[in-house]
Amino acid sequence: MTFSELLEISISTNLEFSEVILAQEMMETGRDPQKVKKALRKIMHVMLEEAEKNYGKEFNTLTNLTGNNGAKLSNAVPYMMSEFNHVATVVAISMGESNASMGRIVACPTAGSCGVMPGALYALKYIKKASDDELLKSFIVASGIGNVVAKRATLSGAAGGCQAEIGTATAMASSMITYYFSRDPVKVGNAAAISLKSLMGLVCDPVGGFVEVPCVKRNGSAVNVAIACAEMALAGIESVIPFDDVVNAMYNVGKSLPESLRETAIGGIAGTKSAQEIVEKIREKWDSKN
Repeated sequence: MTFSELLEISISTNLEFSEVILAQEMMETGRDPQKVKKALRKIMHVMLEEAEKNYGKEFNTLTNLTGNNGAKLSNAVPYMMSEFNHVATVVAISMGESNASMGRIVACPTAGSCGVMPGALYALKYIKKASDDELLKSFIVASGIGNVVAKRATLSGAAGGCQAEIGTATAMASSMITYYFSRDPVKVGNAAAISLKSLMGLVCDPVGGFVEVPCVKRNGSAVNVAIACAEMALAGIESVIPFDDVVNAMYNVGKSLPESLRETAIGGIAGTKSAQEIVEKIREKWDSKN
């Protein structure tokens, strides 16, 4: 199923877009839409619970390369960010740090990109006072965007680079925000396409192979990309290239990336002299404990 096909069904039936996505899921898998909705509501609540619990906390991570960044941002008065962006960014970073300390997260769509959707979701709930039902409809639409990418391309950093992970998370978050404010599936497609294009070619280069650097801060910056792209789509800015074509392009770019830039901790910033020195110090520290 392509996004354009979902859009066509929505237009021809005049059904609310989240219901179209649930109906299509039933057609493809046989799953009861009400059970799917219940499962997605539970996942959404876990995101919100963990965002609330971990907001601005300090964490002890495996390598201590991160752990206090969410706390720093939470305690800082923003110079430029709106309250919405600030809250979303704190959550995105905090969830990434929680993941790095083996906390409970929702891999949405992956563990390395686990902060983007919760950041946007939490900001909608606590800054915009979104109701549970309003959020759920938008969350379902975001899941539909993720499903299109999963079926037509990849969500794996090892297969497609970080564009497949954080790029998809950003497209999902942007589409969720856009649908919450507009209920317009056309604008949803534009937001998702603009978001994914903005992160096209992003490599997966975790220092030492740990999901800490640059992954945690990347979640923080990506949620702002999602917000900016949602604002563009809501203003009526269209993506010249449709979302389905952007997904295909992302997949082809991912296949073109060398192995060193696909989660192997060989290339990108993981291959820098500084990163190699950091990894060596971590090894020495662990060896001394053993």
